[in-house]
Amino acid sequence: MYILLSVLLSALLHASWNAIIKFGDDKFQGMFVLSIGHGVFGFFLIVIYPIPNHQSWLFLTGSVAFHMFYKYFLTLAYEKGDLSNVYPITRGTSPILVLIASLLALPDPLTTGQIGGIGTVGLGILFLARGAIINKEGHISVLYAILAAIGTAGYTIFDGLGARASGTTLGYVGWLFFLDAIIFIGGGIALRGKRMIPKSGKDWNQGLLAGAASVGAYAIAIWAMTVAQIAIIAALREISIIFAFIIGILFFHEKASIQKLLPTIMVITGVVCISI
Repeated sequence: MYILLSVLLSALLHASWNAIIKFGDDKFQGMFVLSIGHGVFGFFLIVIYPIPNHQSWLFLTGSVAFHMFYKYFLTLAYEKGDLSNVYPITRGTSPILVLIASLLALPDPLTTGQIGGIGTVGLGILFLARGAIINKEGHISVLYAILAAIGTAGYTIFDGLGARASGTTLGYVGWLFFLDAIIFIGGGIALRGKRMIPKSGKDWNQGLLAGAASVGAYAIAIWAMTVAQIAIIAALREISIIFAFIIGILFFHEKASIQKLLPTIMVITGVVCISI
């Protein structure tokens, strides 16, 4: 039960930092400041905790690459689409991809009920996003969201395996976020120059707040993947979609509809099946 509650907290923090990025005027600037926050928190962790075992560095390198891929396409998706459309596609596709990888290649055992629960969570979230999928105007944001989901699935698998091999979960998290920040900040300045740096204090505050929530959310998730199956944690994190819809309705005045009730029940049912 404590693993479930921890992952639910991670999901709330994840939905919150996505909403903060969506709220900003320039999504790339928001992601830039978020990455600065990653670097600051990551630096503190690598100073405090031991260096991860050498066996984990290949996974760490792969994870950083997938994080760059994810951040880039998630930012493009938020430039083109609503939070309540982009977020469920990204989060709904990734646990299905992780489940397929788990069944084909990962060492984690899964019961039939858990497999069904993971599939139900993923399908429920995708049903929530069907409006964006069938809306021709939203096709480009759907494409970007699916590419972001591939990045999410990739870094989830690499981080689950890497943290297990690291010998120090928080040390691994620290290096992950520190390296992620260095590369994203350097790449952002190279691509956009000074235009990447926000001038507004509000943008800095929002970005750093999003960075703190992001580090907290993912640190919990990585820890959970060291004590439970990667595919299960990947699916449980996606309860964040319910938080994202609530945030979208309350703060972005996005439309709520009865058609979203059944998929939401599917997500909750899937979580129950996984947790039994």
